[in-house]
Amino acid sequence: MHDTTALLIELGSIILALGLLGRLAGRIGFSPIPLYLLAGLAFGHGGLLPMNASEEFIATGAEIGVILLLLLLGLEYSASELVTNLKTQYPSGIVDFVLNALPGAVAALILGWGPVAAVALAGVTWISSSGVIAKVLGDLGRLGNRETPVILGVLVIEDLAMAVYLPLLTALLAGLSLAGGSLTLLISLGTVSIVLYVALRHGRLISRAVSSDNPEMLLLVVLGLTLFVAGIAQELQVSAAVGAFLVGIALSGEVAEGAHNLLAPLRDLFAAVFFVFFGLSTDPADIPPVLVPALILAVVTALTKIATGWYAARRAGIGPRGRLRAGGTLVARGEFSIVIAGLAVGVEPRIGPLATAYVLILVIIGPLTARWTEPLGRRFLRTPAPAPKEQAAPLETADTASTPT
Repeated sequence: MHDTTALLIELGSIILALGLLGRLAGRIGFSPIPLYLLAGLAFGHGGLLPMNASEEFIATGAEIGVILLLLLLGLEYSASELVTNLKTQYPSGIVDFVLNALPGAVAALILGWGPVAAVALAGVTWISSSGVIAKVLGDLGRLGNRETPVILGVLVIEDLAMAVYLPLLTALLAGLSLAGGSLTLLISLGTVSIVLYVALRHGRLISRAVSSDNPEMLLLVVLGLTLFVAGIAQELQVSAAVGAFLVGIALSGEVAEGAHNLLAPLRDLFAAVFFVFFGLSTDPADIPPVLVPALILAVVTALTKIATGWYAARRAGIGPRGRLRAGGTLVARGEFSIVIAGLAVGVEPRIGPLATAYVLILVIIGPLTARWTEPLGRRFLRTPAPAPKEQAAPLETADTASTPT
């Protein structure tokens, strides 16, 4: 009874603290992610108010948080949109991968962490935070800008690449042989291809089978299906997160919209729990030794993301000012970086503190670079002031910018 009481008190305290931190972040127009991470550091081992009774419960909640993050990300995209983006944006996706994954891999090897940790840290530095970026685009009133489809295209390519990267990383972390890892990757690629094909050809039938006018039934069916598929995916070493992402892609139309509206509050709750859990599992004393590498990586990969945005926007025929805005907007890292680091801490414990410091730095710097890269670049390049024609009509798919990832 005493343990149950302690669990309720700790959970209530954590969730209340998250609510207050979220309100504070909203008041100052900032992403709550760094505040959630700091809360986890404060409540975890070595923090100001260590909590032990609720740790196992929070760990389960954190797993559900990752699954819901990926499910709602999949709901944002139809299979046809993913295929179109893949065809048109793949050169930008390749440049994005080379410029931003390479610094993380090189840093891990220099630090002597080994090849598996290098693959993990490459992912941490590669993937931008679509959640933070979506909020920044809305706050700055740029949803209708010419460069916004380019930004969204790069984010979609990154999200789709996760369906291949996460199973590969999971196989490496599990210590599978080359043959075993190749088999896992083939299973993952085959699964993604089959789901995209079925979603393109029979998406309406799947959505009709899941559809319900009763919100309660729709919530139970979609959530149950997602957890079931995520569990099977994990058994196949494909990653539960990828399984959830594929379920989201397979659903479309009114079903996807209804499921998104019902699950968004749950996603926000459990995603917050996930960030807190990651902070809980990181000892604050482990951060100072990796602060310098994290800061160097943050500076380098902020510049490489700006270069990525410049290249992608130039391919789309956008002028220098739009290229700078695109690059500055892509700088923020967040959800996926923490997810990847959370998977890898068993192989290299120091990757957790480094990823925490890295994300904290870039989730703070990201909104600033989105706002100031273009004005500063204009002054440096001595280009004329922005012209009205840089602003285009609002995008029909602008609501996809609310992607949570």
